[in-house]
Amino acid sequence: MGIETALPDRKGKVFCELPKKTNSRSKRSRRRQRKVFRVQKLYETCKEVFSSCGAGIVPPPGDVEKLASVLNSMKLEDVGLNPEMSCFRTEAPDEAPKITYLHLYECEKFSIGIFCLPPSGVIPLHNHPGMTVFSKLLFGSMHIKSYDWAVGSPCNPSANANPSQIQHPGVQLAKVKVDADFTAPCNSSILYPADGGNMHRFTALTACAVLDVLGPPYSDPEGRDCTYYFDFPFTNFSVDGVSVPEEEREGYAWLQEREKLEDFAVVGAVYNGPMIVEC
Repeated sequence: MGIETALPDRKGKVFCELPKKTNSRSKRSRRRQRKVFRVQKLYETCKEVFSSCGAGIVPPPGDVEKLASVLNSMKLEDVGLNPEMSCFRTEAPDEAPKITYLHLYECEKFSIGIFCLPPSGVIPLHNHPGMTVFSKLLFGSMHIKSYDWAVGSPCNPSANANPSQIQHPGVQLAKVKVDADFTAPCNSSILYPADGGNMHRFTALTACAVLDVLGPPYSDPEGRDCTYYFDFPFTNFSVDGVSVPEEEREGYAWLQEREKLEDFAVVGAVYNGPMIVEC
């Protein structure tokens, strides 16, 4: 699904030769150039930020801030989308809404893509092993719920519970990181390999689009496959040696891996926005 079409070489000549008074076509041309610049700037910033990173390696704080700043400036029109497109409409009211994925770029260091969700569309709870992930809501409203593995879960390196103590195989303790509604325009959310809400679920309150940057991308051969989860209230299960004060239990949940996702459909579509030029 990669799109690697080169752009014409403009080198700023159009801007130099524009008269003071421009017609509507010239204005549209300048707007198109700004869109290309923003997508290209995102790619170039990702290339710089993730150049020395890999699985489990988080970019320095300054680089995280730099990439977040680029994403925060991006809008729906910068990637050639508008809210009237069919991918933002529910086609069959009696079926789970289909999610559309647009692939912009991927290399071994990072990937860039867009999820387009119709109203009530859901991206189920899933993880991002060894990744630093930036998610920018381009338009619309969505609910995000995210978790990190809690102390007391075998997935947490600092856990104080032995895996053999778990009475329900595949169920592990997680702490709620985010449980809130978000409406564009808003800043990017950032999650890290071990914190920041590495496992999250997106639920579209309205039609919406999310621009995702993953560093590094998913890779089955390298052990970075995507795992999906059910989440259950803390009171549903118990583990010897793990206790949470009663007043804090709403901030915890048990996560259990899911094998099948009958109610989740993602369809790929061609990205028709401004192209990224590799450099």
